Amino acid sequence: MSAPDKAGGEQFTTTHWSVVLAAGRGDSPAAQQALERLCRTYWYPLYAFVRRQGPGPEEAQDLTQEFFARFLAKDYLGLADPARGRFRTFLLTSLKHFLAEAHRHATRLKRGGGQSVVSWDGLTPEQRYLAEPQHETTAETLYEQRWALTLLETALARLGAELAAAGKERLFTELKGQLWGEPGTMSYAELAAGLGLSEGALKVTVHRLRQRFRELLREEVAQTVANPAEVDAELRHLVAVVRRSGL
Repeated sequence: MSAPDKAGGEQFTTTHWSVVLAAGRGDSPAAQQALERLCRTYWYPLYAFVRRQGPGPEEAQDLTQEFFARFLAKDYLGLADPARGRFRTFLLTSLKHFLAEAHRHATRLKRGGGQSVVSWDGLTPEQRYLAEPQHETTAETLYEQRWALTLLETALARLGAELAAAGKERLFTELKGQLWGEPGTMSYAELAAGLGLSEGALKVTVHRLRQRFRELLREEVAQTVANPAEVDAELRHLVAVVRRSGL
């Protein structure tokens, strides 16, 4: 993934955009594998969009799987233009093209007739969808909310992996609530005592973890825009989406 360079800006040598464009130019196995990873990362925001459009659970799963199958077959890579938008917009535009085409031709996969290209890890798509707020949220708004949350979760998972590799998995487990979202019910003094740290040392640790989390989140956002000048605006937009939705 992209990492900040020495000047503090992002390196855009390998981003979601470059992966998509490289896949569109040829049959590089590395580019194809990268596309598959993107599908596994961003499947739920797209499923939630399809589901909010009206299809039932089984049909929404089939449509989402079929979209990914066609995406991996490069049916929609011709729509990719990093000079005209962000990666989240490109994926949603591609999905809308697919749904319009499916509607025009009344094409639907028969249940069990297609091979899954995305593994529904953890909760099933419908279990996750039923946990969504049931108020009148548009499909586009729900997509943006889930997209933003996916980026946050990806950055948080990367931080967790870093700490686990350093033998600090328990530290991450105890403090991850302090990095994003509502803090836990325990005070700093209680957390510090449980971790065998002074309260001052704990506050320094939390500060450093928050800083690293912001760096990782910025790297994830940098993956989804066309050039470094767009990172700050996209990051502000996604944080605003999360705050408005109360995620």
